[in-house]
Amino acid sequence: MVSPEKFPDPEVDPAVPAQNGEARAVLAGGCFWCVEAVYKQLDGVRSVVSGYAGGSADSADYQTVSSGRTGHAEAVEVRFDPSKVSYGQLLKVFFSIAHDPTTRDRQGPDVGKQYRSVIFYANDEQKRTAEAYIKQLNGAHVFDAPIVTEVTPLERFYEGEDYHQDYAERNPLQPYILFNAAPKVQKVRKYFADRVKVR
Repeated sequence: MVSPEKFPDPEVDPAVPAQNGEARAVLAGGCFWCVEAVYKQLDGVRSVVSGYAGGSADSADYQTVSSGRTGHAEAVEVRFDPSKVSYGQLLKVFFSIAHDPTTRDRQGPDVGKQYRSVIFYANDEQKRTAEAYIKQLNGAHVFDAPIVTEVTPLERFYEGEDYHQDYAERNPLQPYILFNAAPKVQKVRKYFADRVKVR
């Protein structure tokens, strides 16, 4: 993986619409346990919920999504205060730490369409920021391979089962978490130290 130090700030990062000082981002980058654990560290992030997005089925649950047949991806809904952290900064973390955006339909040991890389945009500002940042990163050759992240309108986000929420925090010694989520959390604390929540 490319060192997060090599990632530029987004050149295009307009203010996104917020209600009561809160906006939301829905992102998919492999196993939602890992992505959730990364975003929970950031100052300005109010909540992170693991769930499913991007499928055509009327509902989504872990068993059917894991079959790879529903079209959904494991995703997280990040609710954040745009006055403290911008949408573009959330995308910077998404590309630099949360996952590898150059591998299609897989992240590490997890393989399947449900593990694909997707930015689900909720409005034109999010779409513009996402498309511009992907173009910026590809143009700067930050990765050795092209970014395969999809930029797709958010139709609906389905909240995941209770046992998936805060999974990494509740199961720090589980082998998958130790090998996959914990190193990403440490990267956030190292490379985005000025943006980590004060505990």
